[in-house]
Amino acid sequence: MPLRLSPPLFDAALCALLPTGVWDLAVGVSGGADSTALALLTQGFVRRHGGRVRAFIVDHGLRVGSAAEAEVTRARLAARGIEAGILTLRDLPRGAGLQAAARGARHEALARAACEAGCVFLLLGHHADDQGETVAMRAMRGEAGLEGMSRWSARRQVVVLRPLLGFGRQAVRDWLGAQGMAWVEDPSNAMARFERVRIRQDGAGRAACGGAARAAREVSEAEFLARYVAMRLEGFALVEAGTMPEGALGALLRTLGGAAYAPRREALARLAGRLRPATLGGVRILPAGRMGAGWLFVREAAACAPPVAAWPGVVWDGRFLYEGEAGGWLGALGEAARQFRGHGGLPRAVLAAMPALRGEGGEVEFPAPARFCPPQPLTSRPFWA
Repeated sequence: MPLRLSPPLFDAALCALLPTGVWDLAVGVSGGADSTALALLTQGFVRRHGGRVRAFIVDHGLRVGSAAEAEVTRARLAARGIEAGILTLRDLPRGAGLQAAARGARHEALARAACEAGCVFLLLGHHADDQGETVAMRAMRGEAGLEGMSRWSARRQVVVLRPLLGFGRQAVRDWLGAQGMAWVEDPSNAMARFERVRIRQDGAGRAACGGAARAAREVSEAEFLARYVAMRLEGFALVEAGTMPEGALGALLRTLGGAAYAPRREALARLAGRLRPATLGGVRILPAGRMGAGWLFVREAAACAPPVAAWPGVVWDGRFLYEGEAGGWLGALGEAARQFRGHGGLPRAVLAAMPALRGEGGEVEFPAPARFCPPQPLTSRPFWA
């Protein structure tokens, strides 16, 4: 049962997640009640421990007035002595998948800003009601994930903490209201076209279940992957099996597709019981042919991300980390794979999805100085657990 929110209970929840002596923290703030309360609570926490807090406000630019709301939020935080920066996102793809794209861009921007500010730990304001909605949504994609969001998740640049998961939405708002602090109400939170909003309005949230069964299942899936799947640094895999556990298939597709999440449960189930030529999650499944027995899993070139400006450390398509000098554009080799036929003994389907560096004059450098660096699984365990 969610607790009543208070600074001592918040401090205890946060201390359980932090290594001793780490008091410099970053907080992601949307301007809503939950993240605003988190910023104030974190400010009190770091003051009591001699640390500092830096808030980052994300403006998606998805509706008229969002920039003004971000400025209002910054002013409100500044009035409470909290330094805040505004991260402006632009050119998010409209239409289906907008919320997922916005969430991914928001997390990436927050992680980068926290890292640049010298903060390893980034706090987000998800609470117990968010957890119930997330579990209900993930239940539609399969059993994995029914434990919900983790309080502690290691990501590429930062460690994400969610210290409010033990507190309900109303408890957070009651505490914030008692502080005399206003917040921004996002109108999209009442739009029933979004899955999360429908679950909230229907009261269809679900309690998170224990993780023991999931842990056992993941061990079995890991053993399958280690025995039957050969990952290649060019960004593809060979699978010497005719069937796969759903979880193992989902993990492989997510890794090769550079995605944060696996395809939906129904799609995985249709394919896992009998591997066959198909495209799922931006990954093509083909007979391995001269590559060996079994199946070739390769990124679909047409689904690759658009080219990005090449600079050291940029990640293209969620899969490749650029390690060359700044200049030019990093993107899929695509149709230019014809020019490199037979390179490394790799089939054209593999070459087309690999990264190439293009100069201003259209000249192509292949292979590009980029390292296969797919999304890493998010661990739910602190360092000492």
